[in-house]
Amino acid sequence: MLEINPGLMIWTIITFIVLVLVLKKMAWKPLVEALTAREEKVRESLEQAEHARTEAQRLIEENQKQLSHAQGELQQMMREAREEAEKLRARRKQEAEAQAREIIDQGKLEIEREKEAALVELRAEVAHLAIQAAGKILDEELDEKKHRALVDTVLGDFPKS
Repeated sequence: MLEINPGLMIWTIITFIVLVLVLKKMAWKPLVEALTAREEKVRESLEQAEHARTEAQRLIEENQKQLSHAQGELQQMMREAREEAEKLRARRKQEAEAQAREIIDQGKLEIEREKEAALVELRAEVAHLAIQAAGKILDEELDEKKHRALVDTVLGDFPKS
């Protein structure tokens, strides 16, 4: 059946040891180096990824700060624009009111001038009518200058209102 051959066994052990040494020298060392190199690459990639994540987080925080700052500036600008618009509206209102007052004052002055002109014209007409009436009453035509002086004297006695 099974026989143990000591010579074959020794040669098998020697061949196995030689094969292990050859594999160690030829295959094991490059395999270990390849695995070490791969491990190093993975570690570097993880470090780069962590660095990129940290940098991205920093940029996000910086962008948030800039956004907050921009929003604050925008609100400030809106507030200033509203205040400026309110000031402009108030100034325009004051100008319009002043202009309206000026127009009203000019209108009053014009009415007063027209009133004075109408009174002067009315006095002249009354004087003319009085002279004509006096002339008809007396049935004689008096001198126009005398009548005018007489009427002016009478009108001078009237109140100016």
